[in-house]
Amino acid sequence: MPKRIALVLTALSLAASAFAPTAFAVDPAIKKQLEKLDPATRLEQSCDTEAMSRINKDATGYKPDKVIAYTFKDPVPSDDRLEAPGAVFRSKGDWYHLSYSCITGPQHINVRELSYQIGDKVPRDKWTKYYLYD
Repeated sequence: MPKRIALVLTALSLAASAFAPTAFAVDPAIKKQLEKLDPATRLEQSCDTEAMSRINKDATGYKPDKVIAYTFKDPVPSDDRLEAPGAVFRSKGDWYHLSYSCITGPQHINVRELSYQIGDKVPRDKWTKYYLYD
């Protein structure tokens, strides 16, 4: 992954905690970073960031700081939609299975719909196999 994209993705992950409490609102700093990405990457990052924000504010008890859409199965993009049946998220140092469906606007910045389902914790002995980290 090019260094520039890695830095943008890191900035997006760190900035997700700055989301306003209202779902679907895009923080201006995050929007600026998303606009630098190619459309396919922007779609995935917008959906990942919104999933992280929603899980964080919902009454789940999780505090995600990272979402990865492609860990267990490749996400399926189509127009303004992303299906991520093999995603994961990290919360309080542990990784959890995640499946989500996301619809964005045509620029892939504003998330219009998001539904998700949290699965089981990923056992620590599987982390290396799936490139998960502390």
